[in-house]
Amino acid sequence: MSDDTIRLVTIGRMLRRRWRLLAILAVVGALVGYGTSVLFPPRYTTSASVLLPGQWEERELLTQVDIATSSAVVDRAAATLGWKGVSGGELRDRVSAKAADGNIIKISGTADTPERAQRLSDQVAQEFVTFAARIAGGSTDPEAVTGAEALRQKVAETNRRITDLANAAGPGQTVESVQARTELEKLRTALQEAMKKLDEADPATNKSNMVVMGPAARPTGEAPPTRTQLIVAGALLFFLLAVIGHLAAARVNRRPRTEPQIAAALGSTLLGTVDVPGERRAHRPEGGGPRARIRRLLGVDIRWDIPTPQASGDEAGRQIRYRRVCARLRDQSPGPRRLLVVVPDGDEIARRAAGQLVAEARSDPSPSASSRGYPVLRMVEVSVDRPIVPDRDTESGALVVLSAGSWTAEELAGLAEACADAGHEVVGVVVAGTVRARPTRTADRPPDEATLALAVRGHATGGSV
Repeated sequence: MSDDTIRLVTIGRMLRRRWRLLAILAVVGALVGYGTSVLFPPRYTTSASVLLPGQWEERELLTQVDIATSSAVVDRAAATLGWKGVSGGELRDRVSAKAADGNIIKISGTADTPERAQRLSDQVAQEFVTFAARIAGGSTDPEAVTGAEALRQKVAETNRRITDLANAAGPGQTVESVQARTELEKLRTALQEAMKKLDEADPATNKSNMVVMGPAARPTGEAPPTRTQLIVAGALLFFLLAVIGHLAAARVNRRPRTEPQIAAALGSTLLGTVDVPGERRAHRPEGGGPRARIRRLLGVDIRWDIPTPQASGDEAGRQIRYRRVCARLRDQSPGPRRLLVVVPDGDEIARRAAGQLVAEARSDPSPSASSRGYPVLRMVEVSVDRPIVPDRDTESGALVVLSAGSWTAEELAGLAEACADAGHEVVGVVVAGTVRARPTRTADRPPDEATLALAVRGHATGGSV
């Protein structure tokens, strides 16, 4: 796994074998998301639209957006609302604005209740229109804003005075009266044209008449992130972190997985590989206690990164592999020989393979030919944490049987050193793997050999075989 590309089949295998742990972590993430939603109360957001009449360039609209969220506008809105404990600085974090199509500024307000959100948006929009009208005339002074209106009133009063003078000049029976009336009409026309040009030149005439397009709608739902979104996000985050953690741990796993790597770690030669029919309990370590029960409940007591066992042949085909290993042991030393079969403690797959190997050695096809008989094997289980191998007695060597990918190179080296300390030479290594068993078929082997192999498990911890 450390050098292989992570494939979908790997993720699928992890989901099948770790679904309980992943489900529990997802529930924990959902609870964390729920707790986060409790710490952060729900928020409601609504928007009020302000129409800007006339022609506006894009940069001018952006300027109006900045004005709508400025402290000058928001502070006035905060003072008008008078919410206890809420200052203008806090409201600035809850107010936003953006320019929409059609010269429209959308002002959004966020509050802890729908009513407050609606009032906030409406009040900021109204303050924005008032403030924009003030600065459109070139001054923020209210008296300066009303100067243009006062001038228009003066012009209207002058027009009325001209009308009165024209009526007093008479109906135009004399030359002087006609000339006076003509001069007064010219003066009236000149004033009207001057006011028209003044209105056209005044930006406040065209761009100060902003309109609030109705009150903001009262929000009916929470603003994101909602409580449901936080719960789902928490569950998904914890699930993804668990998946990534599993893949990262498998990626950095440096346990030998191939036969040459295992043989090199033990400093010996590979005698062969054998198959063991897969059983679920074969992957589970023995032991009790609360921690072991919790591990079994979560499904973390078995390796998830072990590939799914492939289908094997029948019992006769598997027996051929054991027979070949025994033949290689016999060829190494033609004379009678006793060997110690060393199995790492907790490796149930290797233990079953060693029991089958011991049974195969007992069923020597030529027991009368002592020079060509299989070696006599005795199985012992050795802890890899503090490996202690029985001292040399009648055995003249050690045969290590283990499963691939279960032990680190340091643990295997310690196992080899323990054999050397006990005076045993590691004559070879046998790697055991699980397969999916098929129905047995009739072969030239006696059918009671399977019973014999299982009976050997009674000597798993030692004893002459």
